[in-house]
Amino acid sequence: MPSNARRKPAKWPKERKKPTELSNTRSHIAVLGAGSWGTALAIQLARNGNGVTLWGHDPTEVNALLQDGENRQFLPGVPLPSNLTPSSDLGTAIDKADEVLMVVPSHAFAEVCREIAGFRPGLHALSWATKGFDPASNELLSTIAARYLPAADMAVISGPTFASEVARGLPTAITVASNQPSYATTVAGYLHGDNFRAYTSDDLIGVQVGGATKNVMAIAAGISDGLGFGANARAALITRGLREITLFGMAIGGKAETFVGLAGLGDLALTCTDDQSRNRRMGLALAAGKDLDRARKEIGQEVEGVASAREIRAKAKSLGVEMPITEQTYRVLYQNLAPAQAVRNLLDREAKSE
Repeated sequence: MPSNARRKPAKWPKERKKPTELSNTRSHIAVLGAGSWGTALAIQLARNGNGVTLWGHDPTEVNALLQDGENRQFLPGVPLPSNLTPSSDLGTAIDKADEVLMVVPSHAFAEVCREIAGFRPGLHALSWATKGFDPASNELLSTIAARYLPAADMAVISGPTFASEVARGLPTAITVASNQPSYATTVAGYLHGDNFRAYTSDDLIGVQVGGATKNVMAIAAGISDGLGFGANARAALITRGLREITLFGMAIGGKAETFVGLAGLGDLALTCTDDQSRNRRMGLALAAGKDLDRARKEIGQEVEGVASAREIRAKAKSLGVEMPITEQTYRVLYQNLAPAQAVRNLLDREAKSE
């Protein structure tokens, strides 16, 4: 093959079966949040034949999407499909939408819910792919959504995904969890395609917890690798991190089996081991001696694990759940603990039964 020839994205093996019977209905979907993940999901939805409006809060950035025909800032070289329309007008974006999918940072989630309620107070369905807790209350995002949009069925999309790979059509599998099984199937149907597997779940709590907590563990993994502690330490950290996540998630009301699935172990393994992960890169930067502000500036995108470390720590303490990896990561981020000392604190813990 010539060196400049483009390779076609890999396909799932032909013998694989669809995980569930999914709707093929084509609809108009408003995707709220024009960052890398929002744009990637908007492209996937449009690729499946849905009409998509991609809303961004910054008119200058939205104009760039319109002029460039791609998200040059976050997903350069990936064209926006013709059935995807960028917009900076939230009211117009959601006015006629059959589905509203939120992909805004967790710190903006409550405000955007409030604005949606102002335009469409009777909205009957809302999904989101945001990973985190509400920073003001430490509550799950489903609690926030229900407060502003009480009539809406709710679904969360999570799993081991990098935006650039989804946008380029590489094989991906995710979980869609909802408080209404039929709504999980509907949302999965919008997303499901040749190279994109969408599995459904009824564990709305567990899938949210998995998506938020893995970001904290990825910062810890980045610190460990950045300090040169090696593959053994990384494997131990992932394994014990999964234990923390499971205990915490079950204390909130999640199901244990969720945390060994795509939205738990799958997402955790991906984000702890690949440098496409912003949270892992944050840990690497901290291990290199960079302060939080400098690391954020260099990464140039939202690093959800920074806020999540604070929120999860507070929630865990209120529940009486011990989370030593989360605790040490929090201390590095917010109490100026040296990264090397944080690792020593974990290694110096008393030996006990696994």
